[in-house]
Amino acid sequence: MRLLRKSRWMLLALLLSLLPASSFAGVLISVGFGPPVLPVYEQPPCPQPGWMWTPGYWAYGDDGYYWVPGAWVPAPYEGALWTPPYWGWSGGLYIFHPGYWGPHVGYYGGVNYGFGYMGIGFVGGIWRGHDFHYNTAVVRVNTVYIHNTYVDRTIVERNTIVNDRHVAYSGGPAGIRHDPSPEERNAMREHHMGATSVQEQHMQAARSDRSFYAKNNGGHPQTVAAARPMGYANHGNQGGPQNSFNKNSGANNNQTHQPQYQQQQHQQQYQQQTHQPQYQQHQQQQQQQPRGNYQQPRSESRPAAQPHEQSKPQHEDKAPKEHR
Repeated sequence: MRLLRKSRWMLLALLLSLLPASSFAGVLISVGFGPPVLPVYEQPPCPQPGWMWTPGYWAYGDDGYYWVPGAWVPAPYEGALWTPPYWGWSGGLYIFHPGYWGPHVGYYGGVNYGFGYMGIGFVGGIWRGHDFHYNTAVVRVNTVYIHNTYVDRTIVERNTIVNDRHVAYSGGPAGIRHDPSPEERNAMREHHMGATSVQEQHMQAARSDRSFYAKNNGGHPQTVAAARPMGYANHGNQGGPQNSFNKNSGANNNQTHQPQYQQQQHQQQYQQQTHQPQYQQHQQQQQQQPRGNYQQPRSESRPAAQPHEQSKPQHEDKAPKEHR
């Protein structure tokens, strides 16, 4: 038994040496059982230019797994791209890998979160000069305020990892099987900044709400996505042509590839949890929705809005069709 524990800690130490720099700011989180499946949901339209989609994910708190809703957030600087967090399997444990901002999207376990994060890289848009252009083949935007759009379905098909079972982790029993590509490895070695203060506030709001915990909602949270982060106070217009750069500072900001942007630093707060009792998951198969979080490239009709979704402007863009 003592040898087994020693081996596990050695594996964890090895894993730490492979993590991107942004991961060291928080406590390493490891859990003895995997997260629930990813909920299927519809993406709210992007409310302002320069905002980036951050997909929802399962985090771990004092009372088990809880859902952090997907949300549009202001980009912290021009050219910033978000690599979402993911759970990976190592040494018999599920390890949480925090997300980060950087010039390229790195490895996130091949987990297909949908809406541009199809398992490999990001295909939901691209920076062109000072403006971010949105690929409406996979993301929705409010066309009253956002006019920088294009449609590219080919790149979506090329970077999609099929995730029909909505698995929320990489490796391990029945997990996603995708090793980092050379491009993803290069992106992992770049200078990063961690989640912004706006993202941290959003995560803490979910953590403090008991309804988001899987033990209370059976793995089916009522609120799965939001147009704006929870607790976010927009001091500018509720839309409009201006970008929102540098209005929220980095929470785990070790380094950034654009040092001219000043970022406040404060420690990510995560609580390490290990070797928890086996979580008995009784997942009910959700009815597949065409704009689900796995988004296969096939054209289908879009379902009616869920009750928790915010009302949409009359002139918003139509939901992009899926293409399988």
